[in-house]
Amino acid sequence: MLNFKKSLFYFLLISFFSGIMYWYLTIGVALEKGRHILTTSTGKSHFMEFIDSMIHNLTHPLAILLAQIVTIILVARVFGWFCKKIGQPTVIGEILAGIILGPSVIGLYFPEFTATLFPSESLGNLQFLSQIGLILFMFVIGMELDLNVLKNKAHDAVVISHASIIIPFTLGIGLAYYIYLNFAPEGVKFTSFGLFLGIAMSITAFPVLARIVQERGLQKTRLGTIVITCAAADDITAWCILAAVIAIVKAGSFTSALYIIALAAFYVLFMIKIVKPFLKRVGDLHNSREKLSKPIVAIFFLTLIISAYMTEVIGIHALFGAFMAGAIMPENISFRNIFIEKVEDVSLILLLPLFFVFTGLRTEIGLLNDPYLWKVTGGIILVAVSGKFIGSALAAKFVGQSWKDSLVIGALMNTRGLMELVVLNIGYDLGVLSPKIFAMMVIMALATTFMTGPALDLINWIFKSKTTEVPLEISNISKFKILISFGTPTLGTSLLRLANGLTKKMNNNAALTVMHLAPTNEIHQYNIEQYEQENFAPIVEASENANQKITTLFKASNDIEGDISEVANKGDYDLLLIGVGQSIFDGSLLGKILGFTTRIINPEKLLNQVTGKENLFENGPFDDRTQDIVSKSKIPVGILVDKSFSKTDAIYIPIFNQEDVFLLDFAQKFIKNDDAQVIIHDIGGFIKQNAQVKEQIRSIEQMAPNHIALIHEKVMDKNFLKKQDLMLIGIDSWKKVLDSKSLWLSDIPSTLILKNN
Repeated sequence: MLNFKKSLFYFLLISFFSGIMYWYLTIGVALEKGRHILTTSTGKSHFMEFIDSMIHNLTHPLAILLAQIVTIILVARVFGWFCKKIGQPTVIGEILAGIILGPSVIGLYFPEFTATLFPSESLGNLQFLSQIGLILFMFVIGMELDLNVLKNKAHDAVVISHASIIIPFTLGIGLAYYIYLNFAPEGVKFTSFGLFLGIAMSITAFPVLARIVQERGLQKTRLGTIVITCAAADDITAWCILAAVIAIVKAGSFTSALYIIALAAFYVLFMIKIVKPFLKRVGDLHNSREKLSKPIVAIFFLTLIISAYMTEVIGIHALFGAFMAGAIMPENISFRNIFIEKVEDVSLILLLPLFFVFTGLRTEIGLLNDPYLWKVTGGIILVAVSGKFIGSALAAKFVGQSWKDSLVIGALMNTRGLMELVVLNIGYDLGVLSPKIFAMMVIMALATTFMTGPALDLINWIFKSKTTEVPLEISNISKFKILISFGTPTLGTSLLRLANGLTKKMNNNAALTVMHLAPTNEIHQYNIEQYEQENFAPIVEASENANQKITTLFKASNDIEGDISEVANKGDYDLLLIGVGQSIFDGSLLGKILGFTTRIINPEKLLNQVTGKENLFENGPFDDRTQDIVSKSKIPVGILVDKSFSKTDAIYIPIFNQEDVFLLDFAQKFIKNDDAQVIIHDIGGFIKQNAQVKEQIRSIEQMAPNHIALIHEKVMDKNFLKKQDLMLIGIDSWKKVLDSKSLWLSDIPSTLILKNN
C-alpha cells in the first residue's frame, strides 16, 4: 500500500508540473510576434535533419578529441599487453601503437580513417593534452628519484653515469658532423643539430630501467643498487644538460645562452633553498590521507604548474620545471605515496598514451624509402649502442665491476624508452630535427629499448648465470614444502593460518615459503622496501605468534600468474596455496564477451573467445587469474575462499566420487598437526561401496580416535555447515556444485578447493 501511494504521488507530481510547463510554452509563443525570429527549417525531412545534427556532433572538436582518446587508450592497452607477454616493457607496445595509428601504417593503408579520426586541425588539441600528461609524468619521475641514494653511493655511480653520457654525447656530435649536410633542416646551425643528436644519444630511461631491475629481482642486490644509482645520476645530469642545450638552441649562440643558463641556475637555487624547505614543512604537517585536504593538495599542484611555467618562460622547457618540482617534494615516503597515487593513474593511463600516439603521428617511416636511409638508421643505432652500452660497460669495469656485471650495467643503461621520445619531440618542436631524422631516431629508441631484455638474457647465458627464484634453504628440504602466494596481507595471514594447520607438529620436516609478487606498474623504486615491509609485516607477526618459521620471497613481476606457477614448479613444492580472486563482471555476459576483469580488459581472454579456445557461455569455477595459475601449476594447488577463516577445529569434507579420495590425505594432516575434528560426507554413496576407502578412514580413526566421522545423508544441513570452520573440496566437484547452483553454497564456511597433481 505504501509503495502504491509513493507511485501515485510521483505520477501526479510529474503530470501536474509537466502540464504547467506545457501551458507556459504554449502561451509563450504569442510573445514572439514582431521579434523577427529566425527559422531553423532547412526544407529537409526530420530524419535528414537528425542525420545532419549527428554528423555535426561527430565532427565537433570535443567529440573528435574524446574519440581519439578512447581509440588511443584501447590500442595502447592491447599493444602494451602483447609486449608484456613477450617479456618487453609495456612502453614499447604503447610507442608501437602510436606508430601504427600514425601515417606509417594506418595512415598509409587507410588514409580516410586517419583523416576522419586524426584531422590535422585536431592535432593541436592532442598535442597540448599530451604535454599536460608529460608534465604530470615528469613530476612523478622527479618524486620517484631517491636523492639519498646518490649521497650515499654516488662515487662509482657518478663515474659510470657520466661516462655513459660523455661518450655517447661525443659520438652523437661526431655523427652529426657526417649527416648534417644531408639531414639537418634548412637554417639550423650545426651547433644546435650536433648538441641535440648528442643529448639524444645520452639519455637513459630511468622508469623503464627501474621496472626491469624490479622484474628481474635485482633491486636488493649490489648490482641493482649500482644500476639504479647510475640511472638516477644519469637522469639528473642529462636533464640539466638538456636544459642547457635548449637554452643554446633558443638563444642562437652559446654566449647569449649564458643569460638563460644563469637565470636557470638562479631558478634551481630558489627551488632548493626556499621552496623545498617550505614544502617540507607543509608535508610534515600533512603526511596522512586525512590531513591532506584539498587546499594543501592545491599548494603542491600550484608549485608544479608555476615551476613548469617558470622554466618555459626562462627558455629551458616546462618539463624540466615539472621534473624539478617533483625532485624537491617532501621526502616523506607516506606523503609521496599519497601524492603519486593522485597523479600517476591520470598521467600514465589517460594522458601519456596520447603522447605516444602524437609521436607516432609525427613519425613517418614511409619517408625512409631508400636503402641509403636505412643504412643511416642502422648507423644511428650502432652509434647509440656503442656509446651507451660499451661506454657504460667499460666505465663499470674500470671502477672494479666484474665483466658480467659491467655488461649488465651497459645493457640496462642503453635502455631509452619514453625519455628518448621526450627529447626527440622537443628537438622536433624546436625545428632542429627534420621529419626523416626524427623517424630514424624514433626507430633507434625502439630498438635500444627492445634489445635490453634479450641482451640481459644473453649475458646471463654466456656467463652461465642461473637465477633461482627459490631460496636455497627451501630447495634443499626433502620433506613437506608449502608455497603461499598472497595478494593482500589479510589473505596472506589466512593462508598462513591454513598452512600452519597442515604442518604445525612437523617440526623441521616442513617448510613454508610466503611469496608476494607485485605488479611492476604499482610499485616504485623509492618505496619498494617500505612496500615489501608493509605487505609482509602482518604475516611475519602471525608466524611469530604461531611459532612457525617462514621464508619470505618478494619480487616485482610483469606476469604474476606465470611467475607464481614457475616458482611453484621449479621449487618442487608439495602444495601451492593461493586465494581466489573476483572479477568485477564475473558471471555476466558482458564480462564474457569483452573479457572484462579487474584489470579492465583482458586481451588474452578476448582472443581465446575469438579463436574458439574458450566457450562464451561457460562459467569457470574461478576468475581468470586463478584459473591461469591452476592450469600452469604442475603441483597440487589449494585455493582458499576466505570467509573470515580463523581456525581448523571443525572441518567438513564432501566426497562426491573417486577423484575426491585424495582429500583424505589432507584430512589426516589436519588431524595429526592441529587436532582437527573432521566430518567426511559420503554424498554420492561412493564410500559406502568402496571397502578400500572405508579402510583408509578406519585407519585414520585408529590413529586419532574421535577425530573423524563418516556421514551418509543426501541433504546438506545449513545449520551444520554454519558450525564448520573449513570445507575441503576437490576442484572438479567444486565446478559441478557451482554448475548445479546448489542452494547450500551460500551457507558454506571458508573453503579450500584442492587440485591434485
